[in-house]
Amino acid sequence: MDLSGRTVLVTGASGNIGHGIARRFAEAGAAVVAHHFGGSVDSLVHEIRAAGGQAAAISADLTDENDCARMVDEATAWRGGLDALVNNAGVQPVQPLADMTAEQWREVVDTNLTSAFACTQAAATVMRERGGSITHIASIEGTRPAPGHAHYSASKAALIMHARSAALEYGRFGIRVNTVSPGLISRPAIEHDWPDGVRRWQEAAPLTRLGTPEDVGNACVFLASGHAAWITGHDLVVDGGVSARPTW
Repeated sequence: MDLSGRTVLVTGASGNIGHGIARRFAEAGAAVVAHHFGGSVDSLVHEIRAAGGQAAAISADLTDENDCARMVDEATAWRGGLDALVNNAGVQPVQPLADMTAEQWREVVDTNLTSAFACTQAAATVMRERGGSITHIASIEGTRPAPGHAHYSASKAALIMHARSAALEYGRFGIRVNTVSPGLISRPAIEHDWPDGVRRWQEAAPLTRLGTPEDVGNACVFLASGHAAWITGHDLVVDGGVSARPTW
């Protein structure tokens, strides 16, 4: 999948999955705009440039819709266009529903869902002339909630439906909108921090392993490529087969 000549904006690129998504786009030849807010993407940008790719860093508060619009405008101005957006930025706190406050609920929904709405709206405005691809990073928890994740699961379920709604309305402009729903993705020290969860996942997954950030990146690159030219409004599950396992 050759994305040479295309520009992609990846939100939350300072995080584990965001790094993997940005790297895969760069390896496919795309110029990458790596968004961050609080974290750093300096090493990521350096890595991409050292490998001969093109990358730029941009900071924005995605809970501010004006900052989302400004970020998209700057990403577009960098190379004169924007071909793909990956709404990856998000948070995943654990909080029992009975003890959850409205403020805690809003923090997750604003970060995971409202930011994607604002970024999608801004990106679609600049993509109307020549089309483009928008991908939300949802989760298998959008259909299979976990305890303590009521706010997270609800935000991911809403992302899936938002993508379908956006696909319906933006399709006439050649803009495709999809979601990628990962399962458990590896990160440094996860086996040490959550050994029981990792063990249970490996036992449940037909492919027996955790996913990697690059697994998610591969799905995003595919959806942004010409190979997915007739795919929109779709939720691509990347979970090693866990969703195929019966729950009874």
